[in-house]
Amino acid sequence: MNLPNKLTVLRVVLVPFFVAALLISKTTESMKWAALVLFIVASLTDLLDGKIARKYNLVTTFGKFMDPLADKVLTISGMICLIELGRIPSWIVVIIVAREFIISGFRLIATEHGIVIAANYWGKWKTTFQMIMIILMIMNIPRLGLVTDIVMWIALLLTIISLATYIMQNMEVVRTMELK
Repeated sequence: MNLPNKLTVLRVVLVPFFVAALLISKTTESMKWAALVLFIVASLTDLLDGKIARKYNLVTTFGKFMDPLADKVLTISGMICLIELGRIPSWIVVIIVAREFIISGFRLIATEHGIVIAANYWGKWKTTFQMIMIILMIMNIPRLGLVTDIVMWIALLLTIISLATYIMQNMEVVRTMELK
């Protein structure tokens, strides 16, 4: 297993520790900082694995599959915990999770027809803003409340835009689905 894939696996392995620390932070303030560090480290593995894989030509089928899945597991786990902590409305998380299911299903159908749907910049920006949002919500600093809210709305907007963009850019997949 190459380094980028190890970083992706590390991101998945960190998720249960992050979730535990974040949920314990509800009763133990110091655990919020442990959760924050774990989330930032896991998020940085996302940045590093892709850069290393592309730079050293270490892109693998495993990485193409697991990298976006690891991102989803990390961010969605964080958002679900943040619902319990009262820091994000559940309806926003529902929209974000629905987008992920729709795109994953869309990619699966495309793959069955030999079409590869690559990540686009909207999706990358969406993930970046979701991660920044989660970091701000974990920190839960009242003076940053407005900034946190703005980042949350941007993350939601980018989620919707990236969904629409994926569908519009891949209308041949939609047409294929209509024919079956």
